[in-house]
Amino acid sequence: MCGIVGIRNSADVSFSLYYALYALQHRGQESAGIATFNGSGLCKHKGNGLVSEVFSEQILQSLVGSAGIGHVRYPTTGENRPENIQPFLFTFRGHVIAIAHNGNLVNYRELRTQFEDRGQIFWSTSDTEIISKIITESIRKGGTIEDAVKKCMACLKGSYSVVMLFDGDLYAFRDPHGIRPLCFGRTESGYIVASESVAIDALNGKYERDVHPGEMLHISEDGIKFKQIAVASRKGHCVFEYIYFARADSFIDGSLVYDVRRKIGAQIYEENPLKADAVCTVPDSGTAYAVGFSERSSIPFMECLIKNRYMGRTFIMPTQEKRERAVRIKLNPIPDHLRDRSIILVDDSIVRGTTSRRIIETMREAGAREIHMRIGSPIIKAPCYLGVDMPTRAELIGSDKDVEEVRKSITATSLHYLSIDSLVDSIGLPRHDLCLGCLTGCYPVEIRDELSDDRCVTMVDRDVQTSLFDR
Repeated sequence: MCGIVGIRNSADVSFSLYYALYALQHRGQESAGIATFNGSGLCKHKGNGLVSEVFSEQILQSLVGSAGIGHVRYPTTGENRPENIQPFLFTFRGHVIAIAHNGNLVNYRELRTQFEDRGQIFWSTSDTEIISKIITESIRKGGTIEDAVKKCMACLKGSYSVVMLFDGDLYAFRDPHGIRPLCFGRTESGYIVASESVAIDALNGKYERDVHPGEMLHISEDGIKFKQIAVASRKGHCVFEYIYFARADSFIDGSLVYDVRRKIGAQIYEENPLKADAVCTVPDSGTAYAVGFSERSSIPFMECLIKNRYMGRTFIMPTQEKRERAVRIKLNPIPDHLRDRSIILVDDSIVRGTTSRRIIETMREAGAREIHMRIGSPIIKAPCYLGVDMPTRAELIGSDKDVEEVRKSITATSLHYLSIDSLVDSIGLPRHDLCLGCLTGCYPVEIRDELSDDRCVTMVDRDVQTSLFDR
């Protein structure tokens, strides 16, 4: 679930990229990187840590140019190694290229083996390098960048939103199912492409629209051009973007995330109404849900947990031990708001269950009489192979437990998950345009070792139509 950004025609492009990445920090906390085109070559800086830790004013001043791309990393494929930090930079036949990718390729190992069998050398363990290999191979065979993107969309299975510098021109493209988000906007001096609209807001730009699934953007000195490269028989927008990952003030595929979550909160009450003294949120991702629940139920909203604003997102921390340790210092209860009260605790999701259990225990120790847990997503039953770090069913508390068993495990007084139908209704997109893989086990792309049945709408390669120059 990395964050990517590309900017063209900006006098201080490195500083603009820095502010945009800062707005996308919630999408990745492991590393950050920026590459700019200085008129003849590429300038770069990247490192482990948060955006504010990796870059200084002096470093940003050294990254000269009017075009550039940036990346914040949340690891899915590839270890935490320096060579996996993006953007990736390389030269090929006189061209200078930088590339950054948000997503996860499910056929990465198969493609890597094919390239290695042909004598290709890899310097990283990231699936992003596969994209660079396909692009350079297409150029070697005399193809254009458009041809290279067509080849990518024919060969790659999984999720990918990509920004790329090619001799100073900015290209961006999105997989034919639109699994990972990508949008573009205008700034005072040029254009910006980013994972979320909040990056555009950070530069006081104007959000224009989302990049269509299967679409390529080319931004040069002559302006911006759009090209529909591939079309799939259905879309597969990730529901977890709406549930958790995207910032509440972002627009994702035409919908304001805050409004979606507020509608979800109201739907939770409609599905399972109850009386209590107060509605409390697990900050910050549960806040919009709690507001919607409070508005529909007329139960007052009250902050009972205060978040340490200097803590990052515990869900995307790399180990369970680090996640549990972080929860202890991330949230602090307010005993005067909890003592001898019946509380409705609203959160976005339950993934592993350990965080929810720890929060409930903390609230009960602070004096809460009852804690009714209400969840803004359906029960998560299956792994995500397309960019969210839920690699095994063993980690998912809902994979082999029903609602009552989960309730007992997290020690809540009661527990209710939103239904899939209410989730889809709140998002406002047709069900067949959403990826519900983590909720149903049915994915918009074919996943090896995952069984499908007649209830699953499974996408395979033949459903993606492109005009290929070489197969």
